Amino acid sequence: MLPPANFDFHCHSTVSDGLLPPAQVVARAAGLGVSHLALTDHDDIDGLSEAAAAAAPLDLTLINGVEISIEWKGTPIHMVGLGFDRHHAGLLAGLDSVRSGRVERAKRMGEAFAAIGIPGVFEGAMSYAGNPLLISRAHFARHLVASGLFKEPRQVFDHYLVPGKPGYVEHRWASLEDALGWIHAAGGVAVVAHPGRYKISNGDMRRFLSEFKDLGGDAVEVVCGSHSPDHVLHFARLVRHFGLHASRGSDFHGPKESYVDLGCLPQLPEDLKPVWRLLDI
Repeated sequence: MLPPANFDFHCHSTVSDGLLPPAQVVARAAGLGVSHLALTDHDDIDGLSEAAAAAAPLDLTLINGVEISIEWKGTPIHMVGLGFDRHHAGLLAGLDSVRSGRVERAKRMGEAFAAIGIPGVFEGAMSYAGNPLLISRAHFARHLVASGLFKEPRQVFDHYLVPGKPGYVEHRWASLEDALGWIHAAGGVAVVAHPGRYKISNGDMRRFLSEFKDLGGDAVEVVCGSHSPDHVLHFARLVRHFGLHASRGSDFHGPKESYVDLGCLPQLPEDLKPVWRLLDI
């Protein structure tokens, strides 16, 4: 009898803010029993070729993926795209537009840290970014952990790197309509990533999902590494209410730095419509 399918549709490599190169992410996933994997680096798909080559000889199906940074009513939100044409010119141009400005934002973050007596943070964060154009808050967190100021990256986020904290700097991301347009034009499926992490009210979440659905959005990440059992129950109810599909993803960034390892997640509630039904796999 074949083992049950194990879908992990959210993870990262060194192309963005992960700790492992794409090929190693794929090999680790296969070793942990993942049957279908989407590599979803932030605002960049350069790792997909390497990941596809690594997956070819393995018993693992690789899905094209990306995690796009958007802004909705002043709140940063992430949108996962799945199963798209990775050569689509419109998608590539859109991702390029999102990446532009990351370095300038990072410089302003470094200045914010210097203003509170922590110098050299921009330079330190850049040393952790494999691609300087994709420098992110995670690279700042790793530098501050390595500097001995904190024990783990999540503590850095809580104290400095979320809205309202001294190291957080806003950036103009894509709009919801932009991201959905790019993903769908490239033949992909759009998924709201880790909705339990956003600092918005239940009412605003319902308003966001209503707009997402009206604009053609497809699915919500119900089961993910950062979701508690209560989150799963809550977002399962919302998915049912809005008639959306459900996704499952670890949001793996690296060993000992992620909530869970690749594929090591509860299954989706059985009555939900899994997002992989929308994909040609």
